[in-house]
Amino acid sequence: MTRFSFRRLGPALARLVRDTRATIIVEMAFSIPFLILIGFAGLEIANLTLANTRISQISLSAADNASRIAFGNNLSLPRVRELDINSVFTGVEEQAKGLDFQANGRIILSSLERNSSGGQWIHWQRCYGNLVAPSSYGVQGNGATGTAFTGMGPTGRQVTAATGTAVMFVEVTYRYQPMLYGKWLGARTIRSTAAFNIREARDLAGPAGGDGVYNPAPVATKSSCT
Repeated sequence: MTRFSFRRLGPALARLVRDTRATIIVEMAFSIPFLILIGFAGLEIANLTLANTRISQISLSAADNASRIAFGNNLSLPRVRELDINSVFTGVEEQAKGLDFQANGRIILSSLERNSSGGQWIHWQRCYGNLVAPSSYGVQGNGATGTAFTGMGPTGRQVTAATGTAVMFVEVTYRYQPMLYGKWLGARTIRSTAAFNIREARDLAGPAGGDGVYNPAPVATKSSCT
């Protein structure tokens, strides 16, 4: 039987201590998971930034498209129809592809006008999306009389409509859908507003007994906010 020699073991251990060829492998084994986490966190932040940009663009496009509604002929002022409003919301859904907007978003389109007393008035309001998110600046009928209602928008920066015209005011709320870091980011709600004055004179009165929006044949489903 060969006797174990500590004298032979000593030089071998010394060589092992001096050998650094596997050091990089050990370091990578510890650092790669951390680098992966950092990389995916960067992707999550980039995705959140992109979602904010898309929601802002959606609100601008919706307000712009609503301001261009002009159904009619040369014998009467252009009218706003339920069908036209639904077309604006169809455009929203197309622009929001990949965001699952109908389930996680809400867009509120308001027609801000002047009432007979010279005050601001939300004549009509339509909504799209299943997210429960009420308007931050008023509901249909606000300001119908008097001058207490001063407009829509943040305090001190309210949007107002001039006499004989209307402002299409859009509010968009979206519940952000995270890729991987939902618990780390926490609940994120993206909000955006936009407003465009209508591009040409419009029949603001609407049909008798209505709220300013026509619904002739083919009758369209009203995009109610309730």
